[in-house]
Amino acid sequence: MIKEIEIRFPAQIEVNENNLLLHSAKQLKIQPDEIGKVTLLRRSVDARKKIPEWVLKVKIWMGEEYENPPPFSLDLKDVSHAPYAVICGFGPAGMFAALKLIESGVKPIILERGKDVRRRRRDLALLNRDGDLNPESNYCFGEGGAGTFSDGKLYTRSEKRGNVSRILEIFHLMGATEDILIDAHPHIGTNKLPAIISKIRETIESFGGEVRFDSKLTGIKQKDGQIHSVEINANEWLETPALLLATGHSARDIFFLLRDAGIRLEQKPFSLGVRVEHPQALIDKIRLHCEKRPDYLPAASYSLVSQINDKGVFSFCMCPGGIICPSSTAAGELVVNGWSPSKRDSAFANSGIVTEISGTDLNGFENENEFSGLAFQRDVEQKAFLAGGGKMVAPGLRLSDFVSGKISSTLPDCSYLPGISPADFKSIFPKSVLERLRKGFIEFGKKMPGYITEEAVIVATESRTSSPIRIPRDRESFMHPESNGLFPCGEGAGYAGGIVSAAMDGENCALAIAKWMQVKA
Repeated sequence: MIKEIEIRFPAQIEVNENNLLLHSAKQLKIQPDEIGKVTLLRRSVDARKKIPEWVLKVKIWMGEEYENPPPFSLDLKDVSHAPYAVICGFGPAGMFAALKLIESGVKPIILERGKDVRRRRRDLALLNRDGDLNPESNYCFGEGGAGTFSDGKLYTRSEKRGNVSRILEIFHLMGATEDILIDAHPHIGTNKLPAIISKIRETIESFGGEVRFDSKLTGIKQKDGQIHSVEINANEWLETPALLLATGHSARDIFFLLRDAGIRLEQKPFSLGVRVEHPQALIDKIRLHCEKRPDYLPAASYSLVSQINDKGVFSFCMCPGGIICPSSTAAGELVVNGWSPSKRDSAFANSGIVTEISGTDLNGFENENEFSGLAFQRDVEQKAFLAGGGKMVAPGLRLSDFVSGKISSTLPDCSYLPGISPADFKSIFPKSVLERLRKGFIEFGKKMPGYITEEAVIVATESRTSSPIRIPRDRESFMHPESNGLFPCGEGAGYAGGIVSAAMDGENCALAIAKWMQVKA
């Protein structure tokens, strides 16, 4: 007999083979020697109780011979001389679209405006150390996209959009640890991601795909409502029957390029706010109800949401044991994000705390039409840059002062390397946004006593949670309704919100491209 069951035991007890066996037998009310094999399928921590518990889904063999499952593999083909399609952007959507195209017998030619991982590291070092921003090579642009150096969280709620397990298996195949296959909130870590991303690129190239770095999309040409060719770096045109746009939420120039090419866009709601940072030990104490977290327990995280004035205020991209980083993509703008190393062993915990931006929030920008949200977003980022004083120094406030309506005279230690400076957030955000954020923090303090403290700092701005513009596409064909051969994809097009959902969207679009090219042929 083979069974799948859920078992629970205190989180102070280590998850190992012996404890899985003992607690499985206890759950089934049998002797341990009646069980031949126990494998762990899913692992999470329930911190809602005074004593946190492991919540584990296990598979048990009783009276059945255990057989190792067949290893996961990809059905990749040599596409060196196959018909090709162009992918713009080498983030999660672009990478996984390329792999799926190769499986479908189509050659991907990938255009990436940024650099490969190795060269990209040098630009990030200059950005963190000196505040020097390279607009084409930064935390958002380059090999692997924003995800490469921004944590690698693989949790998604978008399970109906594709095969989540397949995406995780591919990451595991490319070098991620087996933990991502069993953790309820899988995470790779910024220190491990670059090698995995490089392995994906090498795999694509070894089967005949092309990845062109320092290759910026600067033009799109249509003929009779059909994509005809793309311009690269303003000096080369490449004909293509299909263009998959996987440019991410920060490639604002792409939206203007599409508009100039006569391709319809839509304004959409998005979210914007701040990033809050606490000592990790404080979050551990609040969430795990212990003075010192055991070494085998993961750094505590949280997820918070509240409705304020009919709009959501919520935590986003929570990074336990993490770092706040500068994620601007243009001069004169201040954007922050967060990431964690694989061990999540930083002394700090950070999270975006954002609120929905729509309706009257956009007063003063409504004449920008579909670009109104983008104009609002950029305005806030520019004001934050000025408030920080330049060189990527970020505006900051103690959380307790922000809730009380004060400007901090001093600030606590912060992981953000370019530095933080006390600022009046009224000069950055509209009154309605500040009020929702302030009330949201008050509600979060009720849910997590001790959360509002002078030890915590908020940093502006967390403004790239999602794209303020959507590129329309047909629900079934994944193609723009008026531009045959144009396949908007991932976060930048408004159809995903994280690494896994973007990867699944990339696969879906790649399958649609393969089908479209067969029809055209």
